[in-house]
Amino acid sequence: MSDSQPQQPSPFPPGGRGEGAGHGPQRPTGNGNAAAAESTTLLLAGARLTDGRTVDVRLGGGRIQAVGTAGSLPAPALSRVDLSGYLLLPAPAEPHAHGDTALTADGAGPVSYTPDEVQRRATEAALLQLGHGATAMRSHVRIGDVHGLGPLEAVLQARRSLRGLTDLTTVAVPRLLTGLAGADGLAMLRDAVKMGASVIGGCPDLDPDPTGFLEAVLDLAAEHGCPVDLHTDGDDPGRLARLAAMAGGLRPGVTIGPCGGLSRLPLDVAHRAADQLAAAGVRVTCLPQGDCAALERRGLRTAPVRLLRAAGVRVAAGSGALRDAGNPVGRGDPLEAAYLLASQGGLRAADAYASVSGAAREAMGLPEVRVEAGFPADLLAVRGDRISGVLSLAYSRIVIHCGRVVARTSAVREYCDSAVAVALDLPRQGRMEPGP
Repeated sequence: MSDSQPQQPSPFPPGGRGEGAGHGPQRPTGNGNAAAAESTTLLLAGARLTDGRTVDVRLGGGRIQAVGTAGSLPAPALSRVDLSGYLLLPAPAEPHAHGDTALTADGAGPVSYTPDEVQRRATEAALLQLGHGATAMRSHVRIGDVHGLGPLEAVLQARRSLRGLTDLTTVAVPRLLTGLAGADGLAMLRDAVKMGASVIGGCPDLDPDPTGFLEAVLDLAAEHGCPVDLHTDGDDPGRLARLAAMAGGLRPGVTIGPCGGLSRLPLDVAHRAADQLAAAGVRVTCLPQGDCAALERRGLRTAPVRLLRAAGVRVAAGSGALRDAGNPVGRGDPLEAAYLLASQGGLRAADAYASVSGAAREAMGLPEVRVEAGFPADLLAVRGDRISGVLSLAYSRIVIHCGRVVARTSAVREYCDSAVAVALDLPRQGRMEPGP
């Protein structure tokens, strides 16, 4: 079904989007929205699943309560969303964002890092990505230098203001952790964890002592029970081997990315590195849409996803830069990342989508989502009837987080009045009266 078929009725209730109605974006008000979501029952009617079935799905308490044949799960009128013509999927997640630098590419003069500006950017970026379907995101935030912990505190404040709309977690990213210059960075990293950064990151490639950097990060992560998410180009097989040897057994785990340098290594060397990462349980987050500004640009190539997957490495896909210096036209759209993995990376459409949904959630330590009873009600409805079509023309979307609709995008396509349009009976959306 193309995206130019008739629009479906809005899921928002008649008379507006009142507080507690449980339908559509609402102004966050702390825990009140979460409580409203927990008490709301919502019926998704006539949704198509990837196995071809058309079903009704009832949501309540932030989870999927039941999945039944179409028409078998009645619900009050105001709690019903008609998903006829939509494919219902587990929602994507964004495992590699940069909320502190997002949306800065077009600014005049130096980028402002005042707390208010960083919070505004991080909030806007998170909402943009939520509109694309990402109901959870992990934001890497630089700490240190002249800005200290200010950007981290601003992104943490954005996280609090977005509660109930999307789940935002932060990665503290110091620049140096070794030598005299690194002593301050290590102390600041400890403070960042105490402030609320839930993941420890950094760029060992940029430290004069990459191995010492890794040791410092892994020791601190083991001390606090934090996951690790590191930037690396992955073009040094010796460094990857050391990382795999040091990271093996660390819980709750180690993720690296974007690892585009692995694609520039000789094939046998890349295979050996992939085997080492798989044996150590190290995950990889690739960035098919471009890069991020955390690393020097050494040729924009995506990590060899098929090679890594064949070795048993768990691979997720993220967006990276969202209109900042790393990618001034970055979209932050997980479905575009999946599209690129399918069109250029050689993955099947279903595997490409899994890299931005199930694999991304796993990399972030989030519970699995399936369109089955008992699973979290974090879902994405996209106009279309199969994943390949959705990745090709994913315009109209309805985003569901914790059992309520939190974002909606509707695309309207019309064709001008012409003999060929009439002859072919082309589908139309929008108003039907003749245009000007």
